[in-house]
Amino acid sequence: MLLSMNEGECCRFRKDERVTGEKRVETLFTQGVSFMAYPFRVVFLETAQHRTEPLSVLISIPKKRLRSAVDRNRMKRLTREAYRLNKHLFDGILSGEKAHIDLAFIYVKDTLSDFTTVEKGVRKALSILKVQIGGGKC
Repeated sequence: MLLSMNEGECCRFRKDERVTGEKRVETLFTQGVSFMAYPFRVVFLETAQHRTEPLSVLISIPKKRLRSAVDRNRMKRLTREAYRLNKHLFDGILSGEKAHIDLAFIYVKDTLSDFTTVEKGVRKALSILKVQIGGGKC
């Protein structure tokens, strides 16, 4: 089944949806609030800055957890894909507001995970985030 232009557009993970810049990353980790959604530690920070996308994401797979670069890259790909497929769960929460959220997923498991585990962690993180910013119930 082919997706129309509007349906395909919602499932993309573009560059403006990523947390970039040293100052922005440092601010996220120093002032952000964190919680666990296994296999991730999630850090988020609400800012008053208006950006093109209401939610920006940073994905970190520490070398301390997965020594092999191949494994780290695979986990980054799986996490990006899980986020891309489930970011629609967060739609409409910040649409009318001028707020923006920076979000970081930090992998905490010491071994490689499969896609279902990663997707479950991302879904749990997004639902907890909804509740913590007051956007809805789980």
